[in-house]
Amino acid sequence: MVAKILSINSGSSSLKFKLYLMPAEVVVASGQVERIGQAKAHFTMKTEPGKVEEDVQAKSHDQAVSLVIDQLLAHQVIKEMMEISGVGHRVSNGGAYYSQAVVIDELVEQRIDELSALSPLHNPVNLLGIRAFKKLLPQAMQVAVFDTAFNATIPQANALYAIPYDYYEKYGIRKYGFHGPSHQYITEQVQERFPTMSHKIISCHLGSGASISAIKDGQTIDNSMGFTPLAGLMMGTRSGDLDPQILPFLQEHEGLDIQEIKNLLNAKSGLLGISGYSNDIRDLEKAQKEGHQRAALALAMFIHRIQTYIGAYAAELNGVETIVFTAGIGEHDSYIRSKIMQQFAYLGVRIDETQNQANELVISQRDSAINVLVIPTDEEIVIARDTYQHFSH
Repeated sequence: MVAKILSINSGSSSLKFKLYLMPAEVVVASGQVERIGQAKAHFTMKTEPGKVEEDVQAKSHDQAVSLVIDQLLAHQVIKEMMEISGVGHRVSNGGAYYSQAVVIDELVEQRIDELSALSPLHNPVNLLGIRAFKKLLPQAMQVAVFDTAFNATIPQANALYAIPYDYYEKYGIRKYGFHGPSHQYITEQVQERFPTMSHKIISCHLGSGASISAIKDGQTIDNSMGFTPLAGLMMGTRSGDLDPQILPFLQEHEGLDIQEIKNLLNAKSGLLGISGYSNDIRDLEKAQKEGHQRAALALAMFIHRIQTYIGAYAAELNGVETIVFTAGIGEHDSYIRSKIMQQFAYLGVRIDETQNQANELVISQRDSAINVLVIPTDEEIVIARDTYQHFSH
């Protein structure tokens, strides 16, 4: 059955969309509304005839959603709203409730809301997107695709924290892991293109949010993020792992309350916190060349954390066949990739710098013991496939 499916990624101040013709997986239109809630928002859309770009009014997610549909109609991408059969929403946290995509009803909405306590930066805005589309496209099937779902296979021994077990039973405090659709897409790509090297994969999703997954025979056995997307690697503005005793220390010595500590760890730490300059890796690399010492320190720390996780996951997997770099930094930053991989010469990794500089698919040499790849992620197609699956059933 042919259907038009919309993939939605609703952020705090942005709404990204891709309209697919399924099951052919043809992208009919893609784009985003940026700076939602500000005086002037910005809309971009790519369709077959070309690109649309303009400043717009979008004071809320409701307005942004109306704008997207209006633009699809105005540029005759769709002739009427009824043509959209399904809308797939990326939702950060499904907690212990959901290990796969699910059709959204009132109970699902309630649970997404309840789980906002675990993903305060993401779940509330994901829900805004869901409610806006339900209002505007009541005929379309709304499906939630969870960032945590692909990580539901993480074994308990890897997932639980060493605090009293009662808290796991009472609140579900455990590692959920994130970036599921991205790591799932990478796994499927490796299985398809390099089937003999796909049993033990380390997938490195490196963007302003970053996580690493250990994937054995197509299933996640570990992910660097945790109970929330704050754990693991050092990120653009997020701290990643730290000694928990630092928090009461700061509370005591700086007089910070819980909200201020949350804000400090989520919005003022990571690359920005260390460099005091920028949360963007490109700015930091430029500053490092100009002799900015704290920019250089931030980069060194970022690289070191990634190396530590890759090393740990190589041990967890009892060897590794393929290491994949994906997302903004992973796909485009040959300097970072090269620096990370230098530490794994002892495992027999050999990088082909010419291939690496060109962001080629395979960046390892032929005699490398481990396959090292660069694969652009496509979370939207995973969302569209999961949504279409529900629709076609």
